[in-house]
Amino acid sequence: MASKYLGANDFTPFIEAGITKFGESRVEAFLEKLDVLNQHNVEKHFLGTLQTKKVKKVINDIDVLHSLDRIKLAKEINKRRNTVLPCFIQVNISNEPQKHGVEPRDLQAFLQSVSHLENVKVIGLMGMAELTKDKNLIQTQFNHLKTLKTTYESSYPDLKYLSMGMSNDYEFALKEGATHLRLGRILLDGGTA
Repeated sequence: MASKYLGANDFTPFIEAGITKFGESRVEAFLEKLDVLNQHNVEKHFLGTLQTKKVKKVINDIDVLHSLDRIKLAKEINKRRNTVLPCFIQVNISNEPQKHGVEPRDLQAFLQSVSHLENVKVIGLMGMAELTKDKNLIQTQFNHLKTLKTTYESSYPDLKYLSMGMSNDYEFALKEGATHLRLGRILLDGGTA
């Protein structure tokens, strides 16, 4: 669950309902909620862009990173992390300049560059579709991410997962094989995005 809409005291009903994976997008929000998350047996995911200078604040408290997008970040994680960190490489599948991520044409080189880092384990790809009402475009962009995973998984056998789909487009992501959804608002609104 993308928990950016939850306060530190709002997790209990979701945990009691069986949700065991929570994701935060901002370092400050993650740190504010860390004590509460540590009281429960939950998996802590970091979803948003992680600035290199903030790596040391959170890197040993998160269980999965969904936004590995720069070699400099990968090296900083490798240096600061005490154990192997499962990571998704963020790929810019929407080709929007304001979105972060490795360009699809650079993915193979990026995979090669991070493969030797002992504390960084790439387990999948993450991508965000364009915020649009064009359903075909959304489907095409998620399909592109799935195709990239299929292309490289034989060379990188740990590349098993796809993190894609949010409250507004998760149905398209599921059709393309998403294994990790970043749902927040839809869970709070009783199932209506």
